Amino acid sequence: MERARWAVWDLPAALVPMNYVEHVQRAGATALVIPPDPALADDPARVLERLDGLMLVGGPDVEAGRYGAVPHPLAEPPAALRDAVEIALVREALGRGLPVLGICRGMQVINVAAGGTLRQHLPEELGTDEHRRVAGAFAGNEHEVLLEDGTLARAAAGGSPHLVVSHHHQGVDGLGAGLRVSGWSDADGVPEALESADGPWALGVQWHPEADPDSGVIAALVGAARSRMAAAGADPEEGGGLPVHAARRRERS
Repeated sequence: MERARWAVWDLPAALVPMNYVEHVQRAGATALVIPPDPALADDPARVLERLDGLMLVGGPDVEAGRYGAVPHPLAEPPAALRDAVEIALVREALGRGLPVLGICRGMQVINVAAGGTLRQHLPEELGTDEHRRVAGAFAGNEHEVLLEDGTLARAAAGGSPHLVVSHHHQGVDGLGAGLRVSGWSDADGVPEALESADGPWALGVQWHPEADPDSGVIAALVGAARSRMAAAGADPEEGGGLPVHAARRRERS
């Protein structure tokens, strides 16, 4: 939910950068965008029962009050409706065993949805701008992350250490229930990946795989959705879809 300009228009819009969409499409799935809807905050099942997977993309800071904190003076303006809808979607998706991927803000949403907390301004704590050296760009924000062997993060990224691009000033602090940290910044130990400790496929990465054409992270979500469909006796080739905020399954006769 951002104000955007296109052609002769300058209006509020529900938008997603195309690089997220293109990664989903290259993995052989169908990308759909679900705009924030107040009805979904109360009843996320109305969408999730039609989906094969859920992806939460980057965006503004999660409102500090969602995890019981006072907003930092440099916190970004809250997006209350987006927070409410995405937290509800994550909780319902995890309860259903639906594969979930969170990217940057999306990783933080997963943690907050599970009862975790966030570090609100890393430059103040670390004394550096390591995780967002250049605002509004990915070039110049590269650094290495270390990923634990045998984890979803390591399998999705393809190895460790793994060179990533990031663009964030907040990070995970207290872990939510049922989650584990599986990746860290090589430079300062900031959590860079978290995942389900023993539940269904759920992964959060603090970096931006959509900005790397060679990244396999988003394709890993598509693969998890296909595996879940196959285990349920459905044919992934007949109608699995994977959206940017979620994936819609085609109606089956």
